[in-house]
Amino acid sequence: MLRIHNIKIRENISDETLIDLVLHKYHIHPSDMLEWNISKKSIDARKKNDIFFNYTIDIQVKDESKYPNFQKVEIPDIDQDIRNRIQIDSLDVLKTCPSPIIVGAGPAGLFSALTLVQHGIAPIIIEQGKTVDDRKQDVDCFLYNKQLNPFSNVQFGEGGAGTFSDGKLTTGIHNPLCQKVLKEFVNFGAPKEILYLSKPHIGTDKLIDIIRNMRNYILSKGGKFYFHTKFINFTVKNNMISSVVLEDLENHTTFELETNHLVLAIGHSSRDTFELLYQNGIMMEKKNFSVGVRIEHLQKMINQAQYGENPKLQLPPAEYKLAYHSPNGRSCYTFCMCPGGTVIASSSEENTIVTNGMSTYLRNGKNANSALLVNVTPEDFTDSSPLAGIYFQKDLEEKAFILGGSHYFAPIQKVEDFLNNQKSSTIGVVIPSYLPGTTLSNLNEILPEFVSSTLKEGILYFDKKLKGFAHPDSILTGVETRSSSPVKIPRNTKFVSNIDGIYPCGEGAGYAGGIMSAAVDGIKTSLAILGAID
Repeated sequence: MLRIHNIKIRENISDETLIDLVLHKYHIHPSDMLEWNISKKSIDARKKNDIFFNYTIDIQVKDESKYPNFQKVEIPDIDQDIRNRIQIDSLDVLKTCPSPIIVGAGPAGLFSALTLVQHGIAPIIIEQGKTVDDRKQDVDCFLYNKQLNPFSNVQFGEGGAGTFSDGKLTTGIHNPLCQKVLKEFVNFGAPKEILYLSKPHIGTDKLIDIIRNMRNYILSKGGKFYFHTKFINFTVKNNMISSVVLEDLENHTTFELETNHLVLAIGHSSRDTFELLYQNGIMMEKKNFSVGVRIEHLQKMINQAQYGENPKLQLPPAEYKLAYHSPNGRSCYTFCMCPGGTVIASSSEENTIVTNGMSTYLRNGKNANSALLVNVTPEDFTDSSPLAGIYFQKDLEEKAFILGGSHYFAPIQKVEDFLNNQKSSTIGVVIPSYLPGTTLSNLNEILPEFVSSTLKEGILYFDKKLKGFAHPDSILTGVETRSSSPVKIPRNTKFVSNIDGIYPCGEGAGYAGGIMSAAVDGIKTSLAILGAID
């Protein structure tokens, strides 16, 4: 395979025109080409008067020796590599054992289940929330009717918290399994372009269909789902998991299932489950996380700041990613930026306010939003418990609920007023997108001083990097507390906790941060079960 880098395209063209241009420019005869694909596509907007698409193209030709000046690459077959590492003995043993049980049907749980069924092992997936379609109805009921279902909401249910987000697939990890995750998403209905875009996303509207397709595939291969079913206890014999106790939330009945392999893909918001695990001897640690607010701007302002006034190309809604390191030792950074999106109510407990961001695939909303966060460390907690970070989060969420005036209205404040420590009394050009509703407030009253002061420094610093970031009418919505898990469940090199057969997995266990890394960790966890982890 030949790989051609730095192909600069300064017009919007079709794929057919693109390959014709590449063949002509690099003197490759069309009859020599067997196949081709886009390996990477990004936007270079460093010079506003010369914005262009930058492509990397892979071309397979009949005779590579005719093109000695091109880079030659071998594209690994990840699935074949996995098959080569699977231990037949492990598969034989697993087939005689009770089914592996996976708690949680978010990205980590679903990709853990998918990996198992692809190798002939049928797991049981336990999810306290509902199927993705029923869950969507519960989310809408909360947004429009203020009726919160604590078991089925933005945090809990099939697809996990990432289902009601931007569907962003960027990640800081560098693992060949990332490409497998992308390919699986495409197999289940995602746009093919996520395979090569430098900043791929799916959008919440498409994720719903994709997750449903994944579930149906897992079912077709023998997997089993228990929705609206809560993991409430487990039994251990000779330091080995032997069974789990479950509650049918609809019928209020309990039942027990035997298992020797329990995957804990519980997500970052399963607070009562963390309590259960801790009380039953699972080792846990406090860990760093971040808290802050959501910031909303007009999307057209972000576009102008990133692309200039009149870009010649038709470009997607602009994004940003910013970070600031304060002299006070804290960091302020943007996270989960949602172009053309909305700020979404993400509470999972009554009388709390939690925010997140969400976009559809087209990202065609009027506003842009992003989490604006400050790091929190265990030294900030007054409690010595490994669960102290949870108590820290919940305290902020309850204060935000009170400041919002109940009815799940979120407290909001214009940036100008936040910087001046005064309650907002009017709304400007940026109309807040949060539902069920908002209350003009002073967020300084509830945020810890180190958070509010670092946010202010960060906002002013980011305004120098992105013109208009500190626009007086930009809206801050509080609070954002669930960017990552406040707890880590230690595991060994075989992905096992201090109790044999229990596999902490994904974001909730402290090993991921987003859809992509959670999905990768789900795959890795099941590979450990299959004996394919060295």
